[in-house]
Amino acid sequence: MSTKFQKPATKYIHAGTLPDPSTGAIMTPIYQTSTYVQQAPGVNKGYEYARSQNPTRKALEDALAEIENGKFGLAFSSGVAATDAVIKLLNPGDEVIAANDMYGGTYRLFTKIFARFGIKFIYVDTTNPKNVQAAVTPNTKLIWIETPTNPLMNITDIHAVAKISREAKAILCVDNTFASPYLQNPLDLGADIVMHSSTKYLGGHSDVIQGALVMNDAALREQLYFIQKSCGAVPGPLDCFLVLRGIKTLHVRMKQHNENGYTIAHFLRNHPSVSKVYWCGFADHPNHDVAKLQMRGYGGMMSFTLKDDSVEAATKLLSSTKLFSLAESLGGVESLINHPASMTHASIPREERIKNGLTDGLIRLSVGIEDADDLVEDLKQAIG
Repeated sequence: MSTKFQKPATKYIHAGTLPDPSTGAIMTPIYQTSTYVQQAPGVNKGYEYARSQNPTRKALEDALAEIENGKFGLAFSSGVAATDAVIKLLNPGDEVIAANDMYGGTYRLFTKIFARFGIKFIYVDTTNPKNVQAAVTPNTKLIWIETPTNPLMNITDIHAVAKISREAKAILCVDNTFASPYLQNPLDLGADIVMHSSTKYLGGHSDVIQGALVMNDAALREQLYFIQKSCGAVPGPLDCFLVLRGIKTLHVRMKQHNENGYTIAHFLRNHPSVSKVYWCGFADHPNHDVAKLQMRGYGGMMSFTLKDDSVEAATKLLSSTKLFSLAESLGGVESLINHPASMTHASIPREERIKNGLTDGLIRLSVGIEDADDLVEDLKQAIG
C-alpha cells in the first residue's frame, strides 16, 4: 500500500498504488489471469485463484479504504452485489431498518429477494433519528441509510444514527454513492460500513459497473471477504483498473460537479415553470444544517418538478434536452437526465413512491462537468 496522505488531491492520485516492482510501471498492471502458479501445495506468493485474490483488485481495495479513511476495502461486480453481500451477514428473523427514500434497485433487492428468506425490512423516514430509534427492536441487526438519498436528496444525520446503531448492537451501513468520499466520509461519523456504486463518481466516466464496501473492523472484513469469495460477485481486473484510474481524478471532477451543481440548482429554482428543486445545498433544504456539518460540498445531484407536475410535461422535457442525455446512472463527466418513476425507481410500487414524495413528474439530474452556461441553455430551451 502507498504511504498515507492527508490532502485529498495527493491521496486520490496515490491511494493504493506504487510503481510495479518488476517493471517500474507507474500504473497498476491489469493482471488478466485466472490462476497463479504455486511453488508447492499451499506455498504461493499471496495469490491462488483470481476469484479470491487479484493484484489489480487488491490495489483498488487498498485505494478504496484509503480514500474513505477506512482500514479495509472490498470490491464487487456492482453496487447491488456489494449491497447483497451486506444483507448476507444476516439470518432469517433479523430485522433491517431502511430509509423510505432509496435507490429502486436496493428496494427491489430487499423486498423481492431477501424478504423471501425471512429477513424483515422496516422503512422509515431516517431524516429524523427519532423515527429510527422508534423502529429498533431486539431483532434489529442492520440499519441501512443513503445520505443524500436517491432521488429526493434527503439528508440523514449519520452521527446520530450511528449512536442508535451502537446502542442497538446493530451494524450501520451508509450508501455514500451520491456524496462520494470527496464530500463525505461516513466511517469518520460512526458508520460501520460504507457502500458505493463505484460505477458512479468513483469510476466517473460511465464505462464500468462496480461496487465497493469499506470498513474498519477486521472481523467484519473477514465475514464480508468470505461472502465475496464464496458467492463470487467480484469485478474483473480491467474494471478494477478503470476505477483506480477514475479515483485519481475524483477531486478535480468533484470540484466541477459542485460548481455546476450550484449553478444549475439556482437556475432551476429561479425558473418560472419549475415548482420545486431538491438540492441539499439550499439553506432551506430539510436538514441542510446536518449536510453542512457532515459534507464538504453539495455535489451535482438534484431533482425537480415542474409546476405542471404531470408525466406528459416531464416526458416532453426529458425528450427535449440536447446536452443532458436521457439515461439511467449518474456521476459521470457528462450530464444525464432521468425519470425516476419509470426508470431507476420503477420497481417501487407507485403508492409507496407517492407517499414518500416521489411523484410521477419528478425529474432527476446528474450534472456533469461541461460548461455550466451550456448546461443552463440546454435546460432553458428544454423547459421552454
